[in-house]
Amino acid sequence: MELRYFSKKVVEWYKLNLRSLPWRETKDPFRIWLSEIILQQTRVSQGLPYYEKFIEAFSTVEKLADASEQKVLRLWQGLGYYTRARNLHKCAKVIVKNYSGSFPTSYQELLTLPGIGEYTAAAIASISFNETVAVVDGNVYRVLSRVFGISTEINSPKGKKEFFVLANQLIDKKNPAVFNQAVMEFGALFCKPVNPLCESCTFKATCVAFNNNLVASLPVKKKSKPVRRRYFYYFIIQSGKSLMMTKRGKKDIWEGLYDFYLIEKTRTTKIQNLIQHDPFLSKLKATEEFVVAKNFKHLLSHQTIMATFIHIKTSKKPVSVPKENQFYSIPKVASLPKPILIDRYLQKTIFFS
Repeated sequence: MELRYFSKKVVEWYKLNLRSLPWRETKDPFRIWLSEIILQQTRVSQGLPYYEKFIEAFSTVEKLADASEQKVLRLWQGLGYYTRARNLHKCAKVIVKNYSGSFPTSYQELLTLPGIGEYTAAAIASISFNETVAVVDGNVYRVLSRVFGISTEINSPKGKKEFFVLANQLIDKKNPAVFNQAVMEFGALFCKPVNPLCESCTFKATCVAFNNNLVASLPVKKKSKPVRRRYFYYFIIQSGKSLMMTKRGKKDIWEGLYDFYLIEKTRTTKIQNLIQHDPFLSKLKATEEFVVAKNFKHLLSHQTIMATFIHIKTSKKPVSVPKENQFYSIPKVASLPKPILIDRYLQKTIFFS
């Protein structure tokens, strides 16, 4: 297939089929950047309400930079991959401090900012500043792999380079923004991972994958690491109308979010044994038998969390609590940024009813 033919056809398709989305109605780099960060590993239908909430709370990069990390994480709650939110906040601060609130205008300079990789930098540079640099995301990998019959692993260094070179050969140099959005939209709506609309595809006659029965096997991706199973035993310590919450530290999931006092095990364990052998729990004087809620299963990208919640009431707050733990009122707990696992559990209890 001629490269110009692909570029022309995909743009024609896009102009007839594009979705009306708020970040497509602007070239403001702040809004383009925000949408791209939110939509990483997130479907448009899920990400759109978050985009609208962030724009309502932070209409400019300066307002985002001035916000507390806790507020940013709270608004992000439920999207997952919380490193994105922390880097979003960090990047806003850098732009305000080092660039007086104006985004760098080149692909290469955008790459130097926290949390902005090749894909996001290309999106901002092409859409906001008309730089001729191709966006290569999951949708683009899939479209190019199938249409051109490329079997190189997309998550290998060789594959990333090969697809980036091809995408930059294909890009419409006069209108890179439209081309980039066209290929991404075509992958999202038409050349889908499962059940792509091949029979009515504009590339049906020339698509290598379709004409060689390779649609289901392309693109090729290296196998990911085995899923790790973790057993979380959460102890909800309640004193009156206050709950003890833990601010999670670094080097693990959910950094900076709040959950409950946690004992982690590699397999299922008797709760009484956990309490008996824990230096803090063993000294608690419970006024009420603990209530156990089992079998909360929470899936992450490479981990499966099996959570059990144990509710313990005490007559008064413990004199000393472990580091990073503190008692909060029920309304304050509701406002804290929490993993979605914790938030869903609390919503099912009497606390927030």
